[in-house]
Amino acid sequence: MTAALPLTGFTVAITAERRRDEMSALLQRRGARVVSAPAITIVPLRDDTALQAATELCVALTPDIVVATTGIGFRGWLEAAEGWGVGEQLRAGLQQARLIARGAKPCGAIRAAGLSEHWSAPTESCEEILRELLAEGVARKRIAVQLHGGPQEEFVGALRGAGAEVVEVPVYRSQVPDDVAPLRRLVEQILAGGVDAVTFTSAPAVTTLLEVAGRAPAELFGARTVAACVGPVTAAPLLAAGVPALVPDRARLGALVKAVTDELPRRARRLRVAGTDLELRGHAVLVDGEPRTLAPASMATLAALADRPGAVISRAALVAALPRGADGHAVDMAVARLRAALGSPRYVETVIKRGYRLRVDA
Repeated sequence: MTAALPLTGFTVAITAERRRDEMSALLQRRGARVVSAPAITIVPLRDDTALQAATELCVALTPDIVVATTGIGFRGWLEAAEGWGVGEQLRAGLQQARLIARGAKPCGAIRAAGLSEHWSAPTESCEEILRELLAEGVARKRIAVQLHGGPQEEFVGALRGAGAEVVEVPVYRSQVPDDVAPLRRLVEQILAGGVDAVTFTSAPAVTTLLEVAGRAPAELFGARTVAACVGPVTAAPLLAAGVPALVPDRARLGALVKAVTDELPRRARRLRVAGTDLELRGHAVLVDGEPRTLAPASMATLAALADRPGAVISRAALVAALPRGADGHAVDMAVARLRAALGSPRYVETVIKRGYRLRVDA
């Protein structure tokens, strides 16, 4: 007997480009079927003219304060500066500035570069950094803010409103991929009910997917498909549209995977049928805990029968639940394959001239 893993039978989509291999491995290790459809792509640092311009400005006008928001971004910034021939000048300027880190990872990157942080935000949030800076006063201060993924309009706007001169350092700037065909296919899979969760690690990825879909967020996410976001900033576009999002307690990749791993099994339907425990997952059913992968038509048939457990479902109603182009014969074939996959005909009863029903225990 093959034991089911926590995500056996579920399909999870990854919209991130950076670290997607790591995330895919984490999900697959838990039994998930993974679909990759990057919603944003990262502009290579050496080719990013906006980052180069911000770096040259920081070299020319040494900032009083530098806010490092991500470890990988801070390291990448220094490496890009070396490539442009201004690495030593940038490091010299950073040594004179007060370095503020958004948590442990940027703090580690600062120290690895031979520098020292002035302060690190215990909650790892930009909001806490902003409160600290505004409390001490930033009028006439020159502040360099290392961005992470996209503009931080509220953070930067608040500093400028308090009188600071802000240089935005767009490390790892994202843009829409040249090829959005994978995203279009993902949208089709979501609408067809073939995806149980979509993971997001940035707000621009959420926005891009919604733009490519051309549909309201509620049409894509809800009872059938979970929108799982690494943090509240990423979830903001969905929450603003009134669509719930699964957000872990900590904005970490591992925490996001754990949240998905905990949530999807809770959404599975469980029935006692003909003396057997059935658990319906995305593309599979657990029969007394043993996973059985079903073809899409058979899974759709089982789901339709499970929607009204014990009731007789007509062939016409089952035809409507199958993929397009189905007919009564397709229903009979789907039921036959379903019985074969479940390992016994006793679970699905034929009711002559009426249809089929699940033999649900009282």
